[in-house]
Amino acid sequence: MPFIKKYFLVAGWLLMCCSLTGFQTQNDIFETTKGYVEFKSQAQLEMLSASSKDLAGLIDINKRTFSFKINIRSFQGFNSPLQREHFNENYLESNRFPEASFKGKIIEEVDLSKDGKYQVRTKGIFTIHGVAQERILKNEITVKNHSINIISNFSVLLSDHNIPIPKVVYQKLVNEILVEVNATLLPR
Repeated sequence: MPFIKKYFLVAGWLLMCCSLTGFQTQNDIFETTKGYVEFKSQAQLEMLSASSKDLAGLIDINKRTFSFKINIRSFQGFNSPLQREHFNENYLESNRFPEASFKGKIIEEVDLSKDGKYQVRTKGIFTIHGVAQERILKNEITVKNHSINIISNFSVLLSDHNIPIPKVVYQKLVNEILVEVNATLLPR
């Protein structure tokens, strides 16, 4: 009987030590399923704009890693239903390439467990239209009351991702697309 008591005491002590030192707590992971993404193309003859509130993502604040993705078909707000159809079928080919993603690491050594506003760069693989490119993006991160808000503005060149612009619409669509991301992540 004394052996069993010692075994349970030692096992309990080891479990407690491991949970305090070696294992990641769930509060280290923050997530969103309703982040906002908007893109714009300001061409000579037409302004194209669409947005989605379906950005999903995770940040591990200890490892400073992240992963975000968005369903291409979730974008709304085009100038017409036909324009949205062309966007999905002819340009982004969302049946073949249903998601865009960005996965990587925060470059700066910041402590995202502490409230504050941080200007950081993220380095990772940005994939759209099946073409992956390494990118470094600037971001503003605000940590407040156990939430993380990320704002990022960047551009995407359609030519970098093999997205063709037919000559017929070259005055209605530009190669450089402006993207805005705004997402609030909460502990998982």
